[in-house]
Amino acid sequence: KQTLLPLLKEETSSFIFPCKPVVQRPELQYMVMELLRCIPFLLFLLFVCGLDHFLYSILSIIQHHSFIEYSYQTSHHLSVNVMGTSLMAQLLRSTIGALNTSFESEMETSNRACLPQPTGMTRQQYLYTCLPLGALALLCLAQVYPFRLRRAIAAFYFPKREKTRVLFLYNKLLRQRKNFLHLQRGRVARQARQPPELGTVLLRWCRRRWPWMRRCLRQKCTLCGTPETPEHQPCPNPDCFALYCESCW
Repeated sequence: KQTLLPLLKEETSSFIFPCKPVVQRPELQYMVMELLRCIPFLLFLLFVCGLDHFLYSILSIIQHHSFIEYSYQTSHHLSVNVMGTSLMAQLLRSTIGALNTSFESEMETSNRACLPQPTGMTRQQYLYTCLPLGALALLCLAQVYPFRLRRAIAAFYFPKREKTRVLFLYNKLLRQRKNFLHLQRGRVARQARQPPELGTVLLRWCRRRWPWMRRCLRQKCTLCGTPETPEHQPCPNPDCFALYCESCW
């Protein structure tokens, strides 16, 4: 209805406009809550990655500083000499001489097979590990846009309920507009009773002293805080320094 449009700035902040691409104030609180729910998963992921790196460091130290290599060499010589030239000596020499042996052995061994063989994760593997959590955070940011369709879907299936909701909202805004003037008057009166701050007094003095500085030292609307534009209206009372935008005025 034209009796309500355009909405005031105080009213605009409490509504969600589906065609706006930016995240709006009512959606921001829900989005922050969803992002806070991702913090336990992030902490768990950091703990797991840190534990993996810690275990890899320990096993790598064991691998490099616990290597032991053994080298074993042995030599064995057996020789039986039978003296004499008799028949018995020749017989013994031919039989016992077969026992003459010579044996040498050299063996090298190590504990390499018993040592751990750790393999550290690459950056790509760490990236793939964090990718699902990043996708979850992006979904938390993007879910506000599909949620804007809930009202349209509900209105399509329940048109009578939608008409009741719109009528309720219309009457609610009318009641708020009725009380808006009294609330804002009380607010401005409370601000006027408070002593001005030093920065505010200095700003007013500079604006009166050098009018050309008004482009840089702009005031704000007393009610909504909008920066000063040529459409802003000053209070007609010369002793009052209040400034109002067009909608608030």
